[in-house]
Amino acid sequence: MIQRIINGVAGTFILISLILSIKVNVNWLWFTAFVGANLLQSSFTKWCLMADILRKLGVKD
Repeated sequence: MIQRIINGVAGTFILISLILSIKVNVNWLWFTAFVGANLLQSSFTKWCLMADILRKLGVKD
């Protein structure tokens, strides 16, 4: 369940930042890069801050 939520949040953040970069300012692409870097980091370290937050909020694995 947590992994599905993380994928949904990450995908939503990426799509929103892409829309904002087109409509508002190209610098919103830095947010896209930040999300991608966090996904890459979590694949190597097997640690994800969002997963920790969701667990503390009571979401089951």
